[in-house]
Amino acid sequence: MRDDSVIVRDTIEINPAAVGLPMTFIVIVELVRENSDQIAAFARKAADEDLVQQCYYVTGEGDFVLIVLAQDMSNFEALTKRLFFSDPNVRRFKTLVVMGKPHRSLWVPCSQVTE
Repeated sequence: MRDDSVIVRDTIEINPAAVGLPMTFIVIVELVRENSDQIAAFARKAADEDLVQQCYYVTGEGDFVLIVLAQDMSNFEALTKRLFFSDPNVRRFKTLVVMGKPHRSLWVPCSQVTE
């Protein structure tokens, strides 16, 4: 299954709070320009940021959705300055503070896949 890229990687789940990152944020980012170079540039910038746990290129209200970890609001604010305010191609961003995590998973229901 690894040879067929069904298994992409083996992972370990770490409790973010146990390593000093108790806060999770969901951030919707809207870019000014959406050409392929600008999209790729922002995706690289997000991937290079240690506190960005996940980055999705999406349709709809924004262009990207990020899952971000942080120590506290001050730590998150510093990230916003690095990632959003310093980037002239970021039109706006909307932040949702995660209050709880009733369900999280990387599970893929392979039994649902039909050939």
